[in-house]
Amino acid sequence: MREIVLDTETTGFEPEQGDRLVEIGGVELFNHVPTGETYHVYINPEREVPEEAFKVHGLNYEFLRDKPVFRDVARDFLKFVGDAKLVIHNAAFDMKFLNAELGWLNLPQLPWEQAIDTLAIARKKFPGSPASLDALCRRFGIDNSARTLHGALLDSEILAEVYLELIGGRQPGLVLAAGRRGGDAAQEEEDWRPRPRQTPLPSRITEEERAAHQVFVDKMGDSALWKTL
Repeated sequence: MREIVLDTETTGFEPEQGDRLVEIGGVELFNHVPTGETYHVYINPEREVPEEAFKVHGLNYEFLRDKPVFRDVARDFLKFVGDAKLVIHNAAFDMKFLNAELGWLNLPQLPWEQAIDTLAIARKKFPGSPASLDALCRRFGIDNSARTLHGALLDSEILAEVYLELIGGRQPGLVLAAGRRGGDAAQEEEDWRPRPRQTPLPSRITEEERAAHQVFVDKMGDSALWKTL
């Protein structure tokens, strides 16, 4: 199963009011394990970046003006994504911008069914609790200290760890940017050992099955392996 953990940065909130994409980042997972393949591009929005947006991601037009425009990267982006599921935090926002940009170029749009919204998963799993990416990092002990500003690739890498915790915990051997998890959490994983249950599970063998097995063993004589244990 191929998934792309995806994040975007923009000039604002509404593409229909002229806001544009300025950055796309993605991390590839296969069977919930990172493959090492990533996608990252800065995009020239062909307009100034409002101060409010700059405070969020730190990308201004002076930095972006020599970057490719979306039409120059659109097909490579679609090729990278393919038909993989798109794991996105607040998917409605990113899908709205991606499909607006694709639509302006008359390119195939991304169906909503392709998206997995981690914000919706978190709100369902932890109703009433904060569900921002930073809040989920605190809940799961994921080190996000490098996240001083929003950045599409860094946020995708962090979201990949959050996503795997949301769906039941990280897979064995998962490594996303060495040292991103705190030292105590990493040491706990290093020292983890299975522990016996406080209350043993009840036997599923019926008395009739137990008696039939004993008759079978008795017929095998004293050399039966079961009698030597």
